[in-house]
Amino acid sequence: MTVVGVDEDQARAWAASGAMALTGHPTRTPLGPPLGLVPKLVGLADRITSVAAHLGGELHVDALSLLAERAAVSGLHRGGGISCGGSTRLIQAGERWVAITLAREDDIDLVPAWLELDAPCEDPWLAVDNAMSSKRLETLVGRALLLGLPVGVLPLPEGAMADRPPVRRLSVTGGSSEPAPLAGIVVADLTALWAGPLCGALLAAAGATVIKIEAVARPDGARLGPPAFFDLLNAGKQSVALDLRTNDGVQSLRTIVGTSDVVLEASRPRALEQLGIDAADVVAHGRTRVWASITGHGRTGAGRERVAFGDDAAVAGGLVCWDESGRPVFCADAIADPTSGLVAATAVLDALAGDGRWVLDISMAAVAADFAGPTLPASSFEVAAPRARAAGAPGPSLGQHTASVMAGLTR
Repeated sequence: MTVVGVDEDQARAWAASGAMALTGHPTRTPLGPPLGLVPKLVGLADRITSVAAHLGGELHVDALSLLAERAAVSGLHRGGGISCGGSTRLIQAGERWVAITLAREDDIDLVPAWLELDAPCEDPWLAVDNAMSSKRLETLVGRALLLGLPVGVLPLPEGAMADRPPVRRLSVTGGSSEPAPLAGIVVADLTALWAGPLCGALLAAAGATVIKIEAVARPDGARLGPPAFFDLLNAGKQSVALDLRTNDGVQSLRTIVGTSDVVLEASRPRALEQLGIDAADVVAHGRTRVWASITGHGRTGAGRERVAFGDDAAVAGGLVCWDESGRPVFCADAIADPTSGLVAATAVLDALAGDGRWVLDISMAAVAADFAGPTLPASSFEVAAPRARAAGAPGPSLGQHTASVMAGLTR
């Protein structure tokens, strides 16, 4: 099939970005993008550049190539119904499709309990596949959510998330909130892995001071992956490591959060609530103007308790590609992560450039839904390999700047 005009331009840009090489079955021709995804990403990049310039910063983003950076530095490849990273799979359950992520040892250990098996299973994926063909989908999904397993059910066309915007903006009554240059903005980055750190990296590149905060007992999992990818997302940030099992550690976290202009976090709301930190309260009382929360399924309702990774969140939002036989495959690599990072960065910059104080609720699944669309054919274009920017400097070591940051806050 041949595409023409605007559709052809989208497909060509997708092929040149490196993302197309990550989409489709490994032994077949890679697939084109969802209709509309490319121009929306380009529009986000243009908006980031424009608003950053308005705030005195300079930032140019190649949004499409960001989708393939992790794969470029990690040597990942397209897997069709298996994610590029290998830990998420699309499994058919009757007429529906489900994405299950078993990225952590704890996830694998929970499979027997999830599927109500009498003994540990040698092949967890075989057990999941068998259960999906023999048990009620609603029961399996309900038990998975109860156990905290990352699961995303591909929505039916009529069940898309059109009523859930990618970003929900809660206006908070507080003190002064006039726009300020990015050079004077301090960002507390409590996030990990990809989406949140990408948002923080973009803000740092635009001129903000970004403080990366990690728990001593649970540092950013990206530190265990390829150093080049960690560097891409965290070079230029200051690193603070806190022992959140102690009162002093929690108090230090409160101090950093309360003296920052922007807070980025990507945990389920209860994680910080258990430490006595409430987003709206922080924004209403003190320096913080913007609190950006990136979660799998939103901060409110049943979604606030759900765990998600980039691949299963993308499927939950319907952001997949469709092969020639009408079966869904993963679109690029954990695409809900980089797209959510870009959306979050845009939302934060827009909030800083305007009036008011805001809690921004960014749902990765809702972001994915906003980018979803029918798959464009693109078999006639030369497909570029994934590529990554040069980080320019190594990311900070764990806690490298703890002493200097805390000393500066207590002067």
